[in-house]
Amino acid sequence: MAQHKLHVRKGDRVKVVAGKDKGTVGEIIAVDPANQRVTVEGVNVVKRHRRETQTQAGRRTEGGIIASEAPIHASNVQLVVKDDEGNEVVTRVGHRRDEVTKRRPDGTEYQGFRSVRIARKTGKEI
Repeated sequence: MAQHKLHVRKGDRVKVVAGKDKGTVGEIIAVDPANQRVTVEGVNVVKRHRRETQTQAGRRTEGGIIASEAPIHASNVQLVVKDDEGNEVVTRVGHRRDEVTKRRPDGTEYQGFRSVRIARKTGKEI
């Protein structure tokens, strides 16, 4: 299966726009591009009952009810950025290609392009 490119990355601040946690703002802690899923801090928290176990090395793992975040689909989140006044704004992600000077291993320089993510509402680089 082909690798998908997502509009958000690990560390981005996003707002959930659909589902039981709609309206919640949090930071992305994990990204799964193959399944188009992201894990957001404090969103889609599930509880798992885990038995106390012991490994062959003699190390014990704690048992009990463990709460952790489960992944949600990437289409259910939108990027949040700060505007000029410092307010948080929900925006789409665009791309811009900037011309930059690159250097080859032998020391010669040449003109190339670098793709940067921009916020559609503010026009600023993310």
